[in-house]
Amino acid sequence: MVKSSRMSVLVVEDEPLILDIVADELNDAGFHVLQATTGEEAVAILEGNQAVDLLLTDIRLPGLLDGWGVAERARERFTTLPVIYVTGYSGEPARQVPDSILIMKPYRPSAVVKAAQGLGIRGTPTQ
Repeated sequence: MVKSSRMSVLVVEDEPLILDIVADELNDAGFHVLQATTGEEAVAILEGNQAVDLLLTDIRLPGLLDGWGVAERARERFTTLPVIYVTGYSGEPARQVPDSILIMKPYRPSAVVKAAQGLGIRGTPTQ
């Protein structure tokens, strides 16, 4: 697995503006950010050669795999991977993996950094 010197966060979000804002906030907080816009892209990254320390996923995603499914697939392979879900609305019952966090939209990008820290994941801020 390729390991960055910084903690890596996989951000799964289909709205480009939100993806960019959250990625910038996480970069500023010292995280290495990987991005996916569908559940299928996220699973490909998780099954690939990149190390991932935290999964941040929207629940409603285009394609066949929603955020619940992404987290479930991630935990099959990485049983202790921290997960943060974000959603504005989900019509189906929550299927959170154990020890995960759910953040409702709209949210401040700084809330994601705070939630990551609450899960024990900290960035390495650049000077």
